Amino acid sequence: MKFVEKIGKTVDEAVNQALKELNATTEEVDVEVLEEPSRGILGLIKVKPARVKVTLKDSPLKRASGLLKSIFKTMDLDVNINISENDKIVFVDLEGTDLGILIGRRGETLDALQYLLNLAVNKNQEIRKKIIIDIEGYRDRREKTLQRLALKLADKARQRGRNVVLEPMSSQERRIIHTALQGRDDIYTFSEGEEPYRKIIISPKK
Repeated sequence: MKFVEKIGKTVDEAVNQALKELNATTEEVDVEVLEEPSRGILGLIKVKPARVKVTLKDSPLKRASGLLKSIFKTMDLDVNINISENDKIVFVDLEGTDLGILIGRRGETLDALQYLLNLAVNKNQEIRKKIIIDIEGYRDRREKTLQRLALKLADKARQRGRNVVLEPMSSQERRIIHTALQGRDDIYTFSEGEEPYRKIIISPKK
């Protein structure tokens, strides 16, 4: 974990210097007072300044950011990483040019990166957080595409009176298809096969 040691006339002054260098707030650090300021006779002569050790707290957000920066540096990619979090989820939005390599075919590379980041960030942690990675709104666009596809293929299954089999999808994308069609009373959906080749079947109701 990153830390700095600073001295100042007072503990607060030393801490503020450390916060400035770490670009952090008081909520993001742990402060250890190594030496209290001391004065000479009658407090007229300053003998020793305050000395503190200020350490950045570890967090899923910081671990995720650090790991992604390392990956993108290795890949020689210039990526702007925007991270936010709530009590249960860390949201990562990536921005940059030519990031298609991080999305891959039907988002497979993005899903793999998200899976690996979840494993790495949550390893040996008592408190775990789900990490969701997106690239400039790709997941929202992909969801809308799948919803349109689901409706189109559901109509096809109903009109032809036989099953329509979709290509293998991730569990997240299968969930989008199931959700998009769950209100239909003329067809039903189910999944079959083993990961990573599990696929959705859209079947007309008899």
